[in-house]
Amino acid sequence: MKIIVLNGSPKGDISVTMQYINYIQKKFKQHELKIINISQRINQIEKDKEAFESIISDVKSGDGVIWAFPLYVFTVHSNYQRFIELIFERDVEDAFQGKYTSVLATSIHFFDHTAINYINSICNDLNMNYVDYFSLHMYDLEKEDIRKNLLKFVQNYFDAIENEVITLKNYSPVKYSTISYIPEFTHDKIDVLNKKIVIVADSLENINLKNMIDKFRSSFSQSIELVNLQDINTKGSCVGCLKCGYNYECVYTNKDDFINFYNSKLKTADIIVFAGTIKYRHLSSIWKRFFDRGFFNTHTPSLSGKQIGFIISGPLNQMPNSRQILESYTQWQGSNLVGFITDEYDTSIEIDKQLHAFAYNLIKLSTVNYSKPTTFLGVAGMKIFRDEIWGKIRFPFIADHKAYKALNVYDFPQKNYKSRIINSILILMSKFPPIRKEIYSNKMKSSMIEPLKKIVEDETV
Repeated sequence: MKIIVLNGSPKGDISVTMQYINYIQKKFKQHELKIINISQRINQIEKDKEAFESIISDVKSGDGVIWAFPLYVFTVHSNYQRFIELIFERDVEDAFQGKYTSVLATSIHFFDHTAINYINSICNDLNMNYVDYFSLHMYDLEKEDIRKNLLKFVQNYFDAIENEVITLKNYSPVKYSTISYIPEFTHDKIDVLNKKIVIVADSLENINLKNMIDKFRSSFSQSIELVNLQDINTKGSCVGCLKCGYNYECVYTNKDDFINFYNSKLKTADIIVFAGTIKYRHLSSIWKRFFDRGFFNTHTPSLSGKQIGFIISGPLNQMPNSRQILESYTQWQGSNLVGFITDEYDTSIEIDKQLHAFAYNLIKLSTVNYSKPTTFLGVAGMKIFRDEIWGKIRFPFIADHKAYKALNVYDFPQKNYKSRIINSILILMSKFPPIRKEIYSNKMKSSMIEPLKKIVEDETV
């Protein structure tokens, strides 16, 4: 069989992900795995009609497609996403229809599920036969048990093609028709109270998005700055070189305007509103390039303490995966997510009211410096970074290591000596049946709330 491997790494053949593909090829010599470097060649693919058509021809002639990619900031690389946009924009979905496909992803397991879900949904939209996914840590190839499991995954994929198995659809088609939003309702103006507000958009071509942004800006007494990402001189997306790991210096430093924009506009803002249009299951590849390029800050939060909100045109409520990506991004950044405003309403007046309430809440919460506690999305994500930076990837990410020490990110539980001593005593006591019965039957519930009751009852707090 001939399998087309769509490589999502900007590093091309020398990517970690492709080492797994090379290993698969070595073990399944009877099949041909043709690697096409999508992310590395995206400029050529987009500009050169023949280059794009050659890839589509390969997909048509192939027996299957493997989407192989490294994780980049909660999902795939922006260049990979741009290729997906081109598939739909150039109406070549039929080349993918009916093809058996699987996903091979590499990462440190930081939100690998959202990247996989995104590609899975795209495969379903393309009417492909989605077989399965295999998510790997960057260096899992060193582990014999993982290698064996990987080969089982690949064999299952080949068997599915050979036997034309029926595959499951995990995502339903998006059904979206919106009203033409025209602001109708006028509210009292809101004073920004010396707060710096920045709106960042990927385009103003979508009339609904433009009108929502205009309405939001008009909610305030003062002028609100709007930045269009297309107006910023940005040479390209993240190239995965990791030069930033040493001291946050990017390979693009002094070569374009992105870093200056990020540092001067966003890091100095009190309130940031991201505005964009849903394009094929996520915000646009222009937005994705923004998130990828923001990685010059590596794994160190750079927007901590800010109020963040989203104005989105499109069926966000039908895309919980995309919503989770954006929510997770704000939690990891240490920002407070105020909310999402979309054009998924029956009337313009409803949108007007939502935008005004959104504007009011942004100012109010910024004034009192409010931040919600993080959920699993922020807590678990940061613990993965903590452990990885402490361990195997401390080099090359020296800047992260220094920042994590300064920010007390290295809060390993084993440093809590009081808990260790108490746990040791209680574990020893529980070995005696009468004591164990007393603890679990009569003491457990009241013991759990005892330290909290003391705080509640203490009038000095």
